[in-house]
Amino acid sequence: MMTNLSRSQTAASWVLQLIAAGILLQTLFFKFTAAEESVYIFTTLGAEPWGRIGSGVVELIASIMLLTPALVPYGAALAMAVMAGAIMSHLTVLGIDVKGDGGLLFGLAIIVLLSSAVVLLLRRGQIPVVGRYFQVA
Repeated sequence: MMTNLSRSQTAASWVLQLIAAGILLQTLFFKFTAAEESVYIFTTLGAEPWGRIGSGVVELIASIMLLTPALVPYGAALAMAVMAGAIMSHLTVLGIDVKGDGGLLFGLAIIVLLSSAVVLLLRRGQIPVVGRYFQVA
C-alpha cells in the first residue's frame, strides 16, 4: 500500500493511534471484569452481558488493528464505528454524565472518535479499494 506520509504526518498518526488504542485497551479492563459502571451502562442499554463483552471484543480488535501498520485504516474505521455507537448511546439513553463520572466516558469516546478520524484522514490513501482516489499528488 502506498503511504506517502511525511515524517510529521507519520508521527502524528502514530501518536493518535497510540492515544486511541490506549484508551480502548484501558477501558477493556472494566468491561471484561464486569465493573459496576460497565454493568450499569449495558443494563441501561438492555445489552448486559452480551453487549458489554461483545463491544469489549470489538474494541480489542480495533486496538490491535490500530497498532498493526498494515491494518491501521481498518482499525481506525472500526474504532470510529464503535465510538459513534457509544456517543449515540450517551446522547440518547445514558446522558453525558454516567453515575457521576463528570462526562469522562463520553469525553474518552469523543477523543477516540476524533483521533481515529484524523488517523483515517492521514492514511486515506491506504483505505482498501477507494484509497487510490484519495492519494495526494
